[in-house]
This record gives sequence, C-alpha cells and structure tokens, in this order.
Amino acid sequence: MIILLHVLCALSSLVATTWAAFAPSKTKLRVGYSLTAMTLASGTYLVISLHAPLLSSCETGLIYLSLAMAGLLRARRAVL
Repeated sequence: MIILLHVLCALSSLVATTWAAFAPSKTKLRVGYSLTAMTLASGTYLVISLHAPLLSSCETGLIYLSLAMAGLLRARRAVL
C-alpha cells in the first residue's frame, strides 16, 4: 500500500511541478513542494522498512529530486 502511495505521490509531483514551471503560481508551487516532500518521506520509509539496497534507491531518488527541483526552481523564479 505504501508503495502505491509513493508512486502516486512521485508521479503527481512531477505533473504538478511541470504545471507550475509552465504556469507558475504560489499555490502550484506549494503543491509541488508538498508532493515532493511526501515522495521523499515515503521513499525514506520504504528504504528503511524493506531494507532495500541503498545505492540503487538513492540513484533513483537523486534523479527524481533533480528533475523535481529543477521544475520547482524555475517556477519559483517566475513567481518571485
């Protein structure tokens, strides 16, 4: 169940971040930040609870975070 939540948060955050990057607003930026934080928290929980290999999990997580943060930074510059 937590894996499903994790995947839905990750996909939703990428959609929200893309949306915020191309049509920026403070609300969209907050939604993007919240979904990204929820994805990071659920991913951390999954790695700890399932004793997943840390290296492969971190590689995937860093790729996701770099994409999400690039979009959020673009949106933040446009909003401010």
